[in-house]
Amino acid sequence: MIVSQASSINWKINCRGYARRSSSPHADYVDVELRSASALRSLLTLAKQKKVRCIISFHNFKSTPPLRVLRTKARAAKTHGADIFKIATRTDTPGQLARLLDFIAKKDIDLPVSAMGIGKLGAISRVLLARAGSALVYGSVGAETDIEGQLPLKQLRALGITSRR
Repeated sequence: MIVSQASSINWKINCRGYARRSSSPHADYVDVELRSASALRSLLTLAKQKKVRCIISFHNFKSTPPLRVLRTKARAAKTHGADIFKIATRTDTPGQLARLLDFIAKKDIDLPVSAMGIGKLGAISRVLLARAGSALVYGSVGAETDIEGQLPLKQLRALGITSRR
């Protein structure tokens, strides 16, 4: 189970939920947005104490930043104690998708990266990035999703994208 900080508005609810779940075997990861990592330092410390892995995320729903910005974000995530750096950016153009693929292929930080596109090329980005080495692939459990480009689990499995456990 991944306990995620869905938005800055409801992080307190999730943090309390995480604190209850963290003592059970069900919480494997906690997902915190990079911009909130400093404010949630105590949560990240508690996660480490409970042997819960930390995903630190960066989202940009408007574009895919240049490689130097993505690398800076990854280094910041590592500084905050990330076990995995998750990046989700807008991929409406081949250039945006190419930047994400370059980031996965040429990452210069010793940290697993989970990368995914959102937008017109979001679905193909998830397949290509999984094949390029993305640490995690996010899919919907049901056939419907509110996230542009997210594929259902059934379709990911049909494409040969399965758990590495």
